[in-house]
Amino acid sequence: MTLKAIPDHIGEGLTVLFVGFNPSIRSGESGHHYANPRNRFWNILHQAGLTPRLYKPEEDGELLQLGYGFTNIVSRPTATAAEISKDEYKQGRVILKKKLERFRPKVACFVGKGVYEQYSGRRKDIPWGVQEEPVVPGIVEFVCPSSSGLVRMKIEEIVELFRGLGVYTRLKD
Repeated sequence: MTLKAIPDHIGEGLTVLFVGFNPSIRSGESGHHYANPRNRFWNILHQAGLTPRLYKPEEDGELLQLGYGFTNIVSRPTATAAEISKDEYKQGRVILKKKLERFRPKVACFVGKGVYEQYSGRRKDIPWGVQEEPVVPGIVEFVCPSSSGLVRMKIEEIVELFRGLGVYTRLKD
């Protein structure tokens, strides 16, 4: 069974565009971002103070009202990012750059250092948080850990890094 890409939630005037590797199988089946029950994305956003309540994957489109959008560097759903080919990353990098240039979010938040590596072509010394030399000038490129349940970082550490987005968002402490 071939799963379809899930739709981007994107538009003009976004505060943060979250960029993932690609949809999970569960996201491909449901049509919603970060739908795998082992993915901690929605919990992380809420714990970081970026959402007023805990959202569910099927509410992903509602976050546009908060100024948040969603896309992926590769649109094809897979079980793991290891299944993504070099050609898919190469094409995805070009498509993503065009999306950023067109929609101009204030912040592009890469959910996973590997996503940013694939997008930017940089491999060394990528810090968490704001990147000094954005690929698209005028857009803050912000790197956070992946929210996948496979990531071995403590949830508190991941939440703290996501909390750094708070200076750009409408929901402030």
